[in-house]
Amino acid sequence: MRLIVGLGNPGPEYAWTPHNLGFLVVDRLAERAGIRVERPEAKAYIGKGRLAGQDVVLAKPQTYMNASGMAVGELVRRLEVEPSEMIVVSDDVALPWGMMRIRERGSAGGHNGLESIMSALGSDEFIRVRVGIRPEHPVRDLSAYVLMQLPKGDREDVLEIAGEAAGAVEMILADGTAKAMAKFNRRVPPDEDSQEAEK
Repeated sequence: MRLIVGLGNPGPEYAWTPHNLGFLVVDRLAERAGIRVERPEAKAYIGKGRLAGQDVVLAKPQTYMNASGMAVGELVRRLEVEPSEMIVVSDDVALPWGMMRIRERGSAGGHNGLESIMSALGSDEFIRVRVGIRPEHPVRDLSAYVLMQLPKGDREDVLEIAGEAAGAVEMILADGTAKAMAKFNRRVPPDEDSQEAEK
């Protein structure tokens, strides 16, 4: 059993914000696998089924981003899965728009949702798929930006990015993390690498 968690905030007012990219990725996975992610359990909506030849639970925590660990910790305990059997999909404002980074472990990188999960689990040993949301234009207030409604004209692009990230999750399940990293990870240009390191 693999637990796949997309991070975001509940409620229609957050549906098309950059911070909800994790939810959109889980929605794409659910569509492809014919799974309904609507059963309330452990402060989350979940759906069970098969994806890329494996039994999976797809989950969208309903605790708001900063308290994601409340739902994820409870799900891990109820489903009796190890953190290493979990994949967490989140946005990342340190990465350029649409760029992906897959890691098997590591720091939260300033992401409150990941930080909450690591605190709840007492571990960083879970796979994370981080999807870049940093726009090309300068942003004065990042906190406001991640909760800003995306223009309708950008939503098709967002869905395409979510679909690519869903493909990365499927490759992790089917072929392993190393192959998915080799295909989807791209090096951030040097000036952006330094910005990420400062987070």
